[in-house]
Amino acid sequence: MSKTLVAYFSVSDTTKKVAEQIASEEEADIFAIVPEKPYTKEDLNWKDKQSRSTVEMADPNCHPAMAEKTPDLRAYKTIILGFPIWWGREPSIVDTFLTSADFAGKIIIPFCTSGGSGMGRTCERIQNIVGKDAKVMEGRRVGGEVSMEDLKLWFDGFQEW
Repeated sequence: MSKTLVAYFSVSDTTKKVAEQIASEEEADIFAIVPEKPYTKEDLNWKDKQSRSTVEMADPNCHPAMAEKTPDLRAYKTIILGFPIWWGREPSIVDTFLTSADFAGKIIIPFCTSGGSGMGRTCERIQNIVGKDAKVMEGRRVGGEVSMEDLKLWFDGFQEW
């Protein structure tokens, strides 16, 4: 079976915890998508139209720098990609990750952590970023009600693509 990479972006550690659980369950490698400049509480104030995250999310071409280079993806068939939902989609730093490597021939299984917002058109956005030679599967919002067993059943079905 091909190797799996769990890549995730997390500010509050919510997504990190889920990503670590998935990586452990799947015996997958893990990669944290970390911004070169960490987000502060003020940066994340969605009520402030001048906050860093609001400005980044308003610009579809924004690609904040990552602290570390994306790992070589040649050894991986499946990328399980986790992130919080910001402004109804994946954060701009996730777009940086998605444009930093060639995802051709890869299966990307997105999941988001959110108190209530779903994936919306996020999977379609991700597919447009990585191109038609990668396969982006239907994403899923992960909340407190989803067990690891449920998640495993969900993404194991995608491994056959």
